[in-house]
Amino acid sequence: MSNTPHQLGDQFPNDHALLHELKLQNPHFVTVAEHYHVVNGEIHRIEAGLETRSDEYTETLKKQRLALVDEIAGLLAKAKAAA
Repeated sequence: MSNTPHQLGDQFPNDHALLHELKLQNPHFVTVAEHYHVVNGEIHRIEAGLETRSDEYTETLKKQRLALVDEIAGLLAKAKAAA
């Protein structure tokens, strides 16, 4: 298992400025990013051995994280298209 935190800046390394702009200007993005942070943090604690959860629960969290990354990618693409 990977014990690497998957921060949004790591997921979208070429979009740091746009991530920051969306955090300041888009309330929906803020909500999605905060949810990503919570889910990602729980996954990281599980993988680091700080929390014990079932494999099924962990996989569910990973699927949620992936869905949130997809949603964030869509929001980034929409913001780029509008620029």
